[in-house]
Amino acid sequence: MTTETGSGTDSGRVKMVGPVVRGLDSNLAEAVITAIEMDNPDADVEVDDQGGYIRIGLPNRCRMTRASLEDALGRSFHLHQLEPSLAGFAGRMKLDDDEVVWYLERQD
Repeated sequence: MTTETGSGTDSGRVKMVGPVVRGLDSNLAEAVITAIEMDNPDADVEVDDQGGYIRIGLPNRCRMTRASLEDALGRSFHLHQLEPSLAGFAGRMKLDDDEVVWYLERQD
């Protein structure tokens, strides 16, 4: 499930993790959102579209597989090709050939 959010933060909220995608390639941005929804079916995916960038967040852990991103794009895509489109990310990021995971090492 996707939740559209506006700008601003609530200090009492659960810490969110995930990518911040540059909004220049709308096809890639939409594919990233779709892939994250597919790979995290039980999570509430928050999408904050600021025009120039799109912040995608999930509580505590966000996983995106290469297979899901390729399905959403309809073409082959190596995950390292995503890096130029990332304006940033929240949390820590682990990237390999098959998946990228954003996570919190610990909760404060």
